[in-house]
This record gives sequence, C-alpha cells and structure tokens, in this order.
Amino acid sequence: MTQPLTSKQILLASRPVGLPTDANFAFREVPVAEPGEGQIVVRSIYLSVDPYMRGRMSDAKSYIAPYGLHEVIVGGVVGEVVASKADGLKAGDHVLGMLGWQTYNVADASAVRKIDGSIAPLSAYLSVLGLTGLTAYFGLLDIGQPKAGETVVVSGAAGAVGMMVGQIAKIHGARVVGIAGTDEKTALLTDKLGFDAAINYKTVSDLQAALAEACPNGVDVYFDNVGGAISDAVMTLLNDHARIPVCGAISSYNSTDGDLGPRVQTKLIKTRSLMKGFVLSDYAARMREGAADLAKWLAAGQLKYEETVIEGLENVPRAFLGLFKGDNVGKQLVKIGE
Repeated sequence: MTQPLTSKQILLASRPVGLPTDANFAFREVPVAEPGEGQIVVRSIYLSVDPYMRGRMSDAKSYIAPYGLHEVIVGGVVGEVVASKADGLKAGDHVLGMLGWQTYNVADASAVRKIDGSIAPLSAYLSVLGLTGLTAYFGLLDIGQPKAGETVVVSGAAGAVGMMVGQIAKIHGARVVGIAGTDEKTALLTDKLGFDAAINYKTVSDLQAALAEACPNGVDVYFDNVGGAISDAVMTLLNDHARIPVCGAISSYNSTDGDLGPRVQTKLIKTRSLMKGFVLSDYAARMREGAADLAKWLAAGQLKYEETVIEGLENVPRAFLGLFKGDNVGKQLVKIGE
C-alpha cells in the first residue's frame, strides 16, 4: 500500500433479544494492516445482508459458529484488490468472499474467488451468481426435483432466493405459484419473472383458500423460506410424494416465545412427502456445477434478478433490519464504493 489506510468496521456489540436494534451494533475505525505472504487487501464495494445472519447473532448451537461479541460481523463481500502479496491476484482485480462488514479487509487469497465484471455486474455475484442463486439451485433441484407439469409453491418468493427458485422451476417446466407480501411484489413475480400465479398473503382473507384456487392440482414441491402460518397453509395442499426443501424460517427468527403451530407428521405420513432442511455448504463440492448453470441461464435471458441497494457502511444495520420488515425486493445489498 502506498499510504496508510484505515478501515471502518461494524461489530456485534450485544446479542439481540427478539428483533435486533441499532444498539446491537457498534462502529469503529482501525488501521489496515499490511498484507502478509499469500494475502491481499480488499476494498469493499458491495456488502451482503442476509436473514441467516440473525441466527449467528445468537449463541445457540447451529450449523455455523455464532459471531463473536465485539468482533467484526462477517458476510458476503465483493471488492477490489488494492494490494497483493499473493500469486494470481493483483491490484485492480475484483474478488468475492466471506469477509468482514468493513471498508477494507486483509484476507488470505485462498479465502476469495476472482470474479469477472465483464460477464455480469459485480453485484450479481452476491445474488443470482452467488450464494442466493446457488441456494435456490441446489435446494430446488436436489431436494425439490421439480418435474414438467408439477406445481411448485415458493414462499418469500420476491426475496433473493425465492425469485431464483421460481424461475429455475419454470426452466424445468413446472407451474409456479409465489407468495409475497405486497401487490407490487406479486406483480413483479407474474409480470416480469414468469410466475404463473402470485398471492399477497397480507391482503387475502383466507390464505388456504387462495392457495387452493391457485393450485387446483395440489402442491408437488414447496420451497419454504418463511415457516409459520404461511407454511401451515401450504401443507394442507400437499400431493402424494411431495418434496419440501426447507431453506429458511424468517417468520420465527426474532421470536422470543418459540415457534408453535400445527404438527406436520400426520400430513407427511399420509402423503409420503419428503421434508428436508439444507444449507448451501452441503453442496460445497458442486459449486462449479451450479455456478455454470446459473451463468448459462442468465446469459440466455432465462433468469432475471432484482436488487435493493442502500449506500453507505453506516446504513448496513438499517438494511439488515429491513429484511425482517419485507423492505427489500430481491437481494438486499449495501454499496460501499465504486
């Protein structure tokens, strides 16, 4: 580096109880260390905020370690290399990695992947070509296994994962019904993204009846992003041998009372359905396969994506909290620089 740099950081100040607040986050500014051998310095351009991060803010046992108190929060970052002591990466290269919520990261070169901004916008590597696109790809195709003519229902359908699920299901010949929370979102699903039907769960008087009307042949695949009462309604329409990839349960992430609802065991037995939770790291060995298919479909115009972008590191907490209010359409990103 030609001159000393400082990095602005966001730390987890305290563990949230219920819905996180601004008080759970802290800001500080620190000097940026010189990179060691095999390391690079990355200037953040886009930061990703995702619902799963709420779980990491608690210290309950999960599939991934919790964030440490008073430590920098980590998530998906696209940035530019500004200094390098690593083979294969030079200043000016763009990279993707799980890095800190901060303006500069010092990272091992092995922790990032070089990306090409001429193939797609840099932000796409955090959405359609990144973790959310890959989550949709593997969850739907490996667990859901949609077949031509089947009915696929997607909750949280206007979110970053949900909109990819619906479009991939359409590529495989399925009939797709999305569930979202505003009329603008449902219009987006049907008018731009090719969903066959969409339901605003906040305005229908009877969600189960609305689902039955939209799914006259029942439900063969339910891609569950939300859990809660929405999923309870979908479960009543399962066909024999239905498949249910469980990706998320955002309806209960901030609950302090537990998550109670109808028991699903009897329904699963009667319909001989498969309900399986998953996380993207389950498919680490197959990432190239998924990325190649997503890039092919994007280039062919078969996949479209939406982003909600807020600018400024200081607004990262606001962007994150907005996820739980449904403020975002598609992938929620924070732009830090050019």
